[in-house]
Amino acid sequence: MTIRIAPSILSADFCNLQRDLDAIATADLVHVDVMDHHFVPNLTLGEPIVKRICEVTDLPVDVHLMIEDPDRWAPEYARLGAASVSFHMGAAHAPVRLARQLHDMGCKACFAVRPAEPVEPIFDILDEFDMILVMTVEPGFGGQKFLDNQMGKVRRLRDEITRRGLSTSIQVDGGVSASTASVVAQAGADVLVAGSAVYGSGDPRTAIADIRRTAQAAYRA
Repeated sequence: MTIRIAPSILSADFCNLQRDLDAIATADLVHVDVMDHHFVPNLTLGEPIVKRICEVTDLPVDVHLMIEDPDRWAPEYARLGAASVSFHMGAAHAPVRLARQLHDMGCKACFAVRPAEPVEPIFDILDEFDMILVMTVEPGFGGQKFLDNQMGKVRRLRDEITRRGLSTSIQVDGGVSASTASVVAQAGADVLVAGSAVYGSGDPRTAIADIRRTAQAAYRA
């Protein structure tokens, strides 16, 4: 399995977003957090900015919706050009129907799980999703400390995916850096979201390479 790195622009300079998108050109995805000040306490950006990001970057845009009513809004982000859209357990009323709708639009469907939520309820519908996003911080703000107690959840997911012969990816978001990447990869995650570790490093390309190298060496297939 190849490790993919998805820098989060939540840690970018929004006044210099084009520059900061160019700075992560060696990554595999660009991770965009959309927060509505309701599902989570923070408020970030919405459709007009995501539309423009999709237009100017060559990277696939991975949209993480931390919003109420993703059943209504997730397809809108697919129409804007998002390559993948994640929505949260507990926010979606009809997750399978929504996943199928996104697939029909040519967009990958991803299910996100907060730290206090178990992954086992997803197992029965796991084959409907391209990726499961396991949050290793409480969603809403960047720069939080990595919650290593979520790695058991990642391992159970990876074991279930392997047992059933699925191709579902596991994404981990929150506190990922070169120092935590090996733990994340050993647990079975193959898509790593890193925000402050990339944009706060002073050299995003080197930070991406360091995280990728550390994770790839540790990955538990």
